Amino acid sequence: MRIALAATCIADTLFPAAPQAVVRLLERLGHEVVFPAQQACCGQMHVNSGYVAEAVPVVRNFVQTFAPVADDAWDAVVIPSGSCTGSVRHQQAAVARRAGLDDLAATATAVAARTYELSELLVDVLGVTDVGAWFPHRVTYHPTCHSLRMIGVGEKPLRLLRAVEDIDLAELPRADSCCGFGGTFALKNADVSAAMLADKTANVRSTAADVLTAGDMSCLMHIGGGLSRQRAGVGAMHLAEILASTREHPTPLPEGTFSQVSVA
Repeated sequence: MRIALAATCIADTLFPAAPQAVVRLLERLGHEVVFPAQQACCGQMHVNSGYVAEAVPVVRNFVQTFAPVADDAWDAVVIPSGSCTGSVRHQQAAVARRAGLDDLAATATAVAARTYELSELLVDVLGVTDVGAWFPHRVTYHPTCHSLRMIGVGEKPLRLLRAVEDIDLAELPRADSCCGFGGTFALKNADVSAAMLADKTANVRSTAADVLTAGDMSCLMHIGGGLSRQRAGVGAMHLAEILASTREHPTPLPEGTFSQVSVA
């Protein structure tokens, strides 16, 4: 398949290892990955903050950038983020229709129909759960809110993780509770966000995991930051980084995990 990658703003600018891992993984599985250079924000941040009119040019750029998938130039678009996938599916066409841009809305709908979060693409479209990964570490998985509730990925990430060779997968207590990030929520409601984060990091630490993984770098940034400040010894890694890891080319653990440091 020929698959276009939408890297997401936060991953492209702050955590490029995640989209790079998507490329390595899909190419290892025999697919061609296309990276449209003109891609930018999907518009989610604008819409969620109430700036719907201001989101129009942002949405237009995204839709026009990935429009070739609607014309069969590509087979699919993959996004390593449940929240951005949710925005593409549930916000972009609505933003265009509200602005009276019916043609843009129609194209947005067509693009959304062939846009997938990473675990959806692997399990539902490519039909694989065992991607040939090797990751000999203790891992716990946080199902991010939008992936769980907005696009409904369900057990797909866990099915992929369970098939990873030599992984020690630990169940996360109260896994479906929000981490407290929520984009601008963490800024507007800092005290509430911090309290939610404290609950989440306590649950992560209770698993004695080396690594916390999820499908969204924004949530991993939030939880990973809390764990780092607590010197918890638990690293945060995107699901793609674990799935891209092999015996021949292992993905290193994040700096500061217990497996890398000497604990007195």
